[in-house]
Amino acid sequence: MSDYFDGLLKATGNEFGTKVSDGIEAGDVSDYIDTGSYILNALISGDIYGGIPSNKITALAGETATGKTFFVLGIVKQFLADNPSGGVLYFESESALTKQMIEDRGIDSTRMIILPVATIQEFTHQALKVVESHSEGQEERPLLMCLDSLGMLSTTKEVTDISDGKETKDMTRAQLVKGSFRVLTLKLGKAGIPLLVTNHTYDQMGTMFPQKVMGGGSGLQYAASTIIFLSKRKEKEGTDVVGNVIHCKNFKSRLTKENKKVDVLLRYDQGLNRYYGLIELAEDAGIFTKVSTRYEMPDGSKVFGKAILKEPEKYFTPEILDKLNDHAKTVFLYGGFDEVKEEVENVE
Repeated sequence: MSDYFDGLLKATGNEFGTKVSDGIEAGDVSDYIDTGSYILNALISGDIYGGIPSNKITALAGETATGKTFFVLGIVKQFLADNPSGGVLYFESESALTKQMIEDRGIDSTRMIILPVATIQEFTHQALKVVESHSEGQEERPLLMCLDSLGMLSTTKEVTDISDGKETKDMTRAQLVKGSFRVLTLKLGKAGIPLLVTNHTYDQMGTMFPQKVMGGGSGLQYAASTIIFLSKRKEKEGTDVVGNVIHCKNFKSRLTKENKKVDVLLRYDQGLNRYYGLIELAEDAGIFTKVSTRYEMPDGSKVFGKAILKEPEKYFTPEILDKLNDHAKTVFLYGGFDEVKEEVENVE
């Protein structure tokens, strides 16, 4: 029987085909890329030790100046730190990055390639070439691809029309975006390469309650495994702005519950704060108890939140982290107790 199905598979000529018993590489998530933030890992994967799927498309979307580029650079830094032999290909359409900016954030610039792209066609062509090259004997070398940003990419037709002095809008752009990600999704999954994409959002008009939606048509929305909407507020020390608290909403996910929200801290000098957001998770789990303006620890001591974040390793011990991870699964994964509790509360 096995030979029979092997023959059928060979007859199709489908290079991506596989028997389910052998594993579905393009669909399964066997590994994750740590974002550098425990709570963001939990939001995306349901595991504080997880993160971004290692073979899928993840989108970070937000309005202008929500820190999308800094956010991505924080993840790039963590990826390179965790993968000494790994590298990053950064497709850049905004001409916003410099060597100084990258190195100031502690990123190893020798393992990061910047690829300026102006059109969707350029990005698609170069990205597919990278995937093909990586698949030819480089599979064991971790690779992260980034596109910053999709919203700024033009089309070949639009560039030509502008050069010719025409002002007509290119109505084919959405179709090109959809076609690009339709091809890339399967190729990236097979090659085991994650793609991190930033995109712009805007308020949808013509509805009673305007909602945030991504620009560029539905192509990225359909192709992405995870879409996180970002907004922010400034983080200050005294009168100095030292970074941003980024509000992250799980707009779409094939792994975890949608519409969940967490806050992460992105400091200009340190990147993503690994422990920010865990205090609230610990309180929700009943591990820490809020007493007035302080938190009661499992040993009975009472500590201010800022003191906990100043010495996080002291309070978030491996044992506490494991308990938090168990609770995170109930909060962020489908089928957890938290989901049942929410349904009961909604009925009441």
